[in-house]
Amino acid sequence: MQETTLPTRFSRPFWVANSVELLERLAYYAVFIVITIYLSNVWGFSDVEAGWISGVFSATLYLLPTFVGAYADKIGFRKAIIIAFSLLTAGYAGLGILPTLLESAGLVSYDMETTFNGLNTSPLRWTIVPVMVLIVIGGSFIKSVISGTVARETSSETRARGYAIFYMMVNIGAFIGKTVVDPLRKSLGDQGLVYLNFFSAAMTAVALISVFFLYKSVKTEGEGKSFRELGVGLLKVVGNVRLIILILIISGFWMIQSQMYATMPKYVIRMIGQDASPGWYANVNPLVVFVLVNFVTSLMKRFTALRSMTIGMLIIPFSALIMSFGTLIGHESILGLHPVAFMMVVGIAFQALAECFITPRYLEYFSLQSPKGEEGLYLGFSHLHSFISYLLAFGLGGYLLDKYCPDPRLFDTPEAYKLATAHAHYIWFVFVGIGLISALALLLYGYLTREKKTLEA
Repeated sequence: MQETTLPTRFSRPFWVANSVELLERLAYYAVFIVITIYLSNVWGFSDVEAGWISGVFSATLYLLPTFVGAYADKIGFRKAIIIAFSLLTAGYAGLGILPTLLESAGLVSYDMETTFNGLNTSPLRWTIVPVMVLIVIGGSFIKSVISGTVARETSSETRARGYAIFYMMVNIGAFIGKTVVDPLRKSLGDQGLVYLNFFSAAMTAVALISVFFLYKSVKTEGEGKSFRELGVGLLKVVGNVRLIILILIISGFWMIQSQMYATMPKYVIRMIGQDASPGWYANVNPLVVFVLVNFVTSLMKRFTALRSMTIGMLIIPFSALIMSFGTLIGHESILGLHPVAFMMVVGIAFQALAECFITPRYLEYFSLQSPKGEEGLYLGFSHLHSFISYLLAFGLGGYLLDKYCPDPRLFDTPEAYKLATAHAHYIWFVFVGIGLISALALLLYGYLTREKKTLEA
C-alpha cells in the first residue's frame, strides 16, 4: 500500500513529527526562558548555583542525544518519541508539583516577592534534580528523533527546505511558549513561575497523544541493530575529526545565543525593574526566524552549507556588541522602550538572523554525512555543540551576573546597587570576544577543508 503524503511532497510522518516538535519547543521555552529566575526565586539558589544547575541541565540535554540517538535507531522512532513525551510530561508536572508540596508543608510561601522559610539553606532544594533528569532524558530522545525523522522523510532535493520547515516550527513553538511567561510572572509573581510547568506538562501530554495515534512511518532502516553495531557506529562518528572541529567552532555561536536564557532575563529585570518583559524580548528571536528562515534558505541554496554558516558566524559578534549599548546611551526611552530593552531587542534580532544562516544548514550538513539507518545517531551527535556551549555559557553567565549585575536584594540602598552595576555592559563584551574568535575559526576551517578537497582531487 502506497504511503499517504500531504501537499508539498512531504510525508505524513514528516508533518506529525514537526507538529509535535512545535509542542515540545512550546513547553520547553515556556520553562527555559525563566529557568534561572525559577531556580533562584522559587528554590533559593544563588546566581552562580542557578547558572551551573541550568548549564548542566541544558548541556546534558544536548549530550545524551549522541547516545540516545543510536538507541532510537535500534528501537524505532515511534517508540522513542512515545518514551520521550511520557518522560517530559512527568518531568514538567514534577517541576510544578514539588514546590506546591513544599508550600503545603510550610517550607516556602509565595507572594509577589517570594519569602523563603529555610528552603534557601535546606538540602530539600536538591530534590529538583531527579525531576530535571526526567526532562533531560525525554528531551534527548526528541533532539535526535525529530531531526532524524526529517532526514529520513526527505530526499536530497527537499532536505534543505525540510530543515527550514523544521526550524520554522521550532521557532513558532518557542514564540508561543515565551508569550505566556510574562503575563503569569507579572500577575502571580513567583508562583506564576511554578504554574508555567503545568502548562508545559499539558503541551507534552497533547504531543504524546498525537504521536500515539498519528505517527507511523515506513522508513525503519536501522531498527533491530545489536548493541555492538550501535557501538561501532558511535565510534565511527566520534572519530570524525572534521565534524568534531566544526562542532567546537559552532559552539561559539551558541554560547552567545544561549545568553538569551542564561543572562538576559535576570539582566533586564535588574537593570530596568520588575516591569521588564524578558519573555517578550526573547520572542523577537523566533519571530525573526519564522519570518526569514525560508527566505534565507532559498537565498543561500546555491551556496554550500559551510558558506551559509560562515555568514551567520560573522553576524553574531555584532549582536552581543549591540546588547552592550543599552547602559551606555543614556536613560531616554527609544520608541517607548527603556534603552536596555531596546538594544536587547535589536541584539536578539541579529542573533535570529545569524540563526537563519547557521542552524538549518548545519543540520542539513550533518544529515548528509549520515548513512541510511544511522540518522538518529548522526543528528543526535550534531547537538553536541549545545552540550559544550550551554555548560560553559550558563556557568560563565552566572559568574558574570554575580560580578557585574548582582541581585539587588543583596544591597541596602539604591545608590550602592547603582555603583555595583556601573559596568554591567562588560558582560556582553566577553561574548563579543567569543563571537569574533568563533567567526575567525570558521573562516580558517572553511579554507583548510577546501584546501584538503583540492589536494584530494
